[in-house]
Amino acid sequence: MRLHEKTALVTGATSNIGRAIAVEFGRQGAHVVVSGRDATRGAQVVEEIRAAGGQADFVAADLDGTKAASQRLAEQATETLGGHIDILVNNAGIFPADTTPTTDEATFDRVYGVNVKAPFFLVAAIAPAMIERGGGVIINLGSWNARLGLPVGTLYASTKGALETLTRAWSAEFGAQGVRVNGISPGVVGHELAESMMRGTPFGTIGSPDAIAHAAVYLASDEAEFVHGTVIDVDGGRMGVAVIAA
Repeated sequence: MRLHEKTALVTGATSNIGRAIAVEFGRQGAHVVVSGRDATRGAQVVEEIRAAGGQADFVAADLDGTKAASQRLAEQATETLGGHIDILVNNAGIFPADTTPTTDEATFDRVYGVNVKAPFFLVAAIAPAMIERGGGVIINLGSWNARLGLPVGTLYASTKGALETLTRAWSAEFGAQGVRVNGISPGVVGHELAESMMRGTPFGTIGSPDAIAHAAVYLASDEAEFVHGTVIDVDGGRMGVAVIAA
């Protein structure tokens, strides 16, 4: 129970990576707030955690990038978790596969709102309370294509690059005050149609959301007390090893 008696807020926790993190946090002893827009899927995640003996509650949130939306989630999650948040996982994000010429201004603003502004204002709302309590953990979910260019999804890649930069900047801002800030850069996870992107890598195929969850547990635990301002690649070697085209 590596997160015994810890409290955690996981955004975008109703599916895929966010769901896996929330479930694993519950298994490891944390009281988890599962946050997302879909109450039905949220209830399913909560039930899965509770059925395994964990503690979980759902808090609905539409993180549109406004300060008010992030502040509201921070307040509701804090109340639900008994007055404090030990761990914040900024996972919620959207991925339009548009090219640069086909991206309109509304889409640009929406993607930056969800992927960058929402976590920014969540941290602004939650980090000071962590500092007052003597510490906490913030984990940001990046992406491998923030550092490896693809011909589509340019806008998304730029937002994940921004989140990686915020990870280092927040570590500098809050680390000396007891708040550890790190990130995870997942590789190709859970998308069978993208399996070709993993050919020639050490792992050879797509990864599982559980692999990301295990990394999140490590970063959230006291075992990672000496890890600050780092983005861990959990990508089957996609970024670290040369892929030779067949």
